[in-house]
Amino acid sequence: TMENKDKYYWALIDNDGQLNEIDLGEKIGLNENETNEIIVQLLSEYKIEYTAIRSCNYSPTKRAKRMKKN
Repeated sequence: TMENKDKYYWALIDNDGQLNEIDLGEKIGLNENETNEIIVQLLSEYKIEYTAIRSCNYSPTKRAKRMKKN
């Protein structure tokens, strides 16, 4: 759902690469399939990018990080 996507997106920003993307989804109540679907949606909207830095393979795009600071 849209609500889960937003919840995951903000959790990903707050996560800052600490948990991997699946564990992060589980932390907010999503199963692996739901998490993967949300990741695909966020990638297609250019809200996140594949980075493979630290534990998490995805991070918010630079634009998203700037928006959070404002």
